[in-house]
Amino acid sequence: RDLRMSRGLGDVYKRQMDKLKIKEAIVVEGRDDTAAVQKAADALIIETHGFGISRETWKLLTKAYEEKGLIIMTDPDFSGEEIRKRISEKFPQSKHVYMPRKKAEKGNDIGIENAAPEDIARALGKIAFTREERGDLFTEKDMEAAGLTGRSDSKARREALGEALGIGYGLSLIHISEPTRHAQIS
Repeated sequence: RDLRMSRGLGDVYKRQMDKLKIKEAIVVEGRDDTAAVQKAADALIIETHGFGISRETWKLLTKAYEEKGLIIMTDPDFSGEEIRKRISEKFPQSKHVYMPRKKAEKGNDIGIENAAPEDIARALGKIAFTREERGDLFTEKDMEAAGLTGRSDSKARREALGEALGIGYGLSLIHISEPTRHAQIS
């Protein structure tokens, strides 16, 4: 009996040792997201509690941004992207972690809270930094040639590319300007 208990404590200790140690504060949407991220990482976690971010939370985000830096890890859905944009506007040097949508789905629910600790750790390992300058990287013809537009499987190809590069849901960071028809990554 004592041996089983000590093995159990050893497993807890090993899980604690395996967690990623992260200096920056990680920004998530809610408490279930916090619980999921805590299984993969040892870091300060700040919850936005959805889109209506309170004045107190903005103050906490400001303090963390100035002292530690921020890593934004919102849900891979429309609301999560809107929250990410709001925070990024105020804190432009934040780092971004994108959870592949298929790893965050459970039934009809999409959220970080549904991701396995290994998937969260993997996503944290692909941190995408905010670019300071914008530039033409590829044209719409390049996207068509790569099968990212104009094909029946284009959406799946974009999702696979986004997951491989750790750049997020769909084309959230790709902007195509009409006059030049060039794609840019911001």
